Amino acid sequence: MPKPSSNLASWLNISNEASARSSGGRGGGGGFSRPSNSGGSRSRPSGSNDGGGYYRSNPGYGSGGNTVIIAPGGGGYYGGGYSTGGGIFPMLLILGMFGLIALFVISNRLQSYRSYSNDSYFASGLTTQTSERDNDTVTLSKLQVALLAQTKGLQSELSQLTLSVDTDTPEGLLELLQESALTLLRNSEYWSHALANSQSVYIDKAESIFNQLSLQERSKFSAETLTNVKGAVRQKEAVIPGLEEDPGAYIVVTLLVGTANDKPLFKDVRSIEELKGALEKIASVPADYLMKFELLWSPQVEADSLTYDELLTEYTDMVQIA
Repeated sequence: MPKPSSNLASWLNISNEASARSSGGRGGGGGFSRPSNSGGSRSRPSGSNDGGGYYRSNPGYGSGGNTVIIAPGGGGYYGGGYSTGGGIFPMLLILGMFGLIALFVISNRLQSYRSYSNDSYFASGLTTQTSERDNDTVTLSKLQVALLAQTKGLQSELSQLTLSVDTDTPEGLLELLQESALTLLRNSEYWSHALANSQSVYIDKAESIFNQLSLQERSKFSAETLTNVKGAVRQKEAVIPGLEEDPGAYIVVTLLVGTANDKPLFKDVRSIEELKGALEKIASVPADYLMKFELLWSPQVEADSLTYDELLTEYTDMVQIA
């Protein structure tokens, strides 16, 4: 089992350099809990044979099969007062029959070996997946994307998505994760900056670290004007900046994901292709691996956006991608 990384300090450097003026949206749920071990009660898919598919009987081989008995005929060939006795033909017939029987036995043994090998390979993969899901290591991933404010409808789409799903159910949480990632992928032409981190930690530390990562992002909002966390929906009116303020240019979307993987999902992101790969990796997380998820975006309302100075001040770790 890989050891969780201890390099987490860089994630938790909450900056107090500036006070954000932007609204924020937030949706998510889930939690980190140890799976209950049932003492081997987890079922294993198997075929119609007993024993988990490791044994396959060989028809016609062993006890209960048909026994071939060869009875040579009495006498030989008679003709014109001349007798050949036994001759060589019965001997060839007997040898041929024994050859066919040996070929049949060898063929059945090879078939049984192939079946055993396939079952063993499947069982090995199943055991690996089960142990990864049930061990005491989880992975926390943070994927943050800054988009140009020219993208139209992104904030409204994220708001509608957050309000439409039931974040108190695993199915709703998975839908929120997948649709959030797909929404970002559909707007890839507007990407400007990104930040990606994925770290493996012990499960008893995961909740605390995840909450600190969430607070770090939420502290950048002037107010959370839309939230749907664990099924609790809250909305308040956002304060739209006046015309005298600098025009905004950016929208920042953050995905925080906790999964049962015991290895990081991706490395640092420096290019558009790497960001696409990280988003696709997150979107394909299996339902039984997703433990906790939060979607955060700022500004929440369509009429607001971040200025370039705010992006540099509040999201100092993001890097420009191309």
